[in-house]
Amino acid sequence: MNRTALITGASSGIGKATAIALARENFNLILCGRRTEKLQELNDFLKDTPTHLLNFDVREKEKINEAIQSLPENFKEIDVLINNAGNAHGLDFIQDGDLNDWDAMIDINVKGLLYVSNAIIPGMVKRKRGHIINIGSTAGKEVYPKGNVYCASKHAVNALTEGMRLDLNGMGIKVGAIHPGIVETDFSNVRFKGDSHRAKKVYEGFRALQPRDIADIIAFTVTRPCHVNIADIMVMSTAQASSTIIDKSEVAI
Repeated sequence: MNRTALITGASSGIGKATAIALARENFNLILCGRRTEKLQELNDFLKDTPTHLLNFDVREKEKINEAIQSLPENFKEIDVLINNAGNAHGLDFIQDGDLNDWDAMIDINVKGLLYVSNAIIPGMVKRKRGHIINIGSTAGKEVYPKGNVYCASKHAVNALTEGMRLDLNGMGIKVGAIHPGIVETDFSNVRFKGDSHRAKKVYEGFRALQPRDIADIIAFTVTRPCHVNIADIMVMSTAQASSTIIDKSEVAI
């Protein structure tokens, strides 16, 4: 019997790549996101994989609960939860920060992860099995200039992962986190609010991680034997040594 994985933020980037990777591992997939048309495109691409689409914003806890409760019987038992949805908004010194940007990062990266987890973990506890993967960031391991609130939100993801692992110990539920460095996605375009020139410069001069790189790690992590839990991984491109130290010479390309 195929296992079922629920992926938030599945419409693009790491979430989309993870769906494709897990389809290759014969998972049934619950694809969640805000952009219905993007989810449908992915669904069409995965035509040979049993899928179910859920349209919600992770900030809206009532809609999340309604969506999870609406799952058909053959998708109700969620074996793997990939808390992937997350965003960065703005890159400002703390004294210049936009309160709306702060709210968005806390609401999506922290509260959104909690809302989705709260809707799914009780079923895992009842069944005495499950696997939770939280997608963090190297920003959850260090702090960089102008990263203040974003870094705080990803530090929270790191702490929540550790807290989940402690609280769920002995219940047959694995908990782990994957913390990527710079991954070439729409992430920077969102952070810089559509300034594509500024976003593009983030990835210039070196070979950044690609969504599939992270997806392959996720697929490996969730297919380990039942007694093996990969608790914490930090992954960067070869050119990246920290959030602010990146080799952008030709050697790194």
